[in-house]
Amino acid sequence: MSNNSGQPGDDEWVKNSSLYREFLAEREEIMKHKWIESEKAQHDIGFERALTDWIVKHRAKWRKSRQIQGQN
Repeated sequence: MSNNSGQPGDDEWVKNSSLYREFLAEREEIMKHKWIESEKAQHDIGFERALTDWIVKHRAKWRKSRQIQGQN
């Protein structure tokens, strides 16, 4: 929750946190997967199905590649 004080930086610490950036990157990958799989199915498969499918098929490899990139 924000305090709505209008002061600069109220929520900046959240937006700048590595955890939040990882969340956004993961969500972007899930949304790409949803689009690709929906195109294949010729209908919207929905976020939950895309999320579950992406976690089972791609999450571990994606996270590992992110860790390797972070070390370089």
